[in-house]
Amino acid sequence: MKIAKDTAVQLHYTLKDADGNLIETTRQEGHPVAYLQGHRNMIQGFEDAVEGKEAGDHIDITITPEDGYGHRIEGSVQRVPVKHLQGAKVWKKGMVASVHTEQGVRQVTIVKVGRFMADVDTNHPFAGKTLQFEVDVVDVRAATAEELDHGHAHGLGGHQH
Repeated sequence: MKIAKDTAVQLHYTLKDADGNLIETTRQEGHPVAYLQGHRNMIQGFEDAVEGKEAGDHIDITITPEDGYGHRIEGSVQRVPVKHLQGAKVWKKGMVASVHTEQGVRQVTIVKVGRFMADVDTNHPFAGKTLQFEVDVVDVRAATAEELDHGHAHGLGGHQH
């Protein structure tokens, strides 16, 4: 089966920056990541690049900021209560936190932190960066009705209910 809208995809990837520095990989964990194609579970440039591929395919993908997390917007600093930051118990400058917003969960970077409030850069940590993915497609299958209803893949490497 080929990767297309409404397919559940399992894959391994290694993500590097434009200089070849490792950012993250699924290969060390041993389990592939699972996502639902065509439902914005992955950045658009990634979904576009894997469309039509199938299990066993290896793909090298370069994603520019336009097709990834966009360009950095200077001056995008906001003050938020520390209690709204998720991901750590103690915060320091440069750390990445998750914040629930009306648009969903966003990643922000700590610029300055006080006892009760933190200044955060609301640009995604990868904004303005060209990203290089090495992808190995492990499995492609039709998504279940429940996965389509929930908007994400279930099972190994996906969302667990």
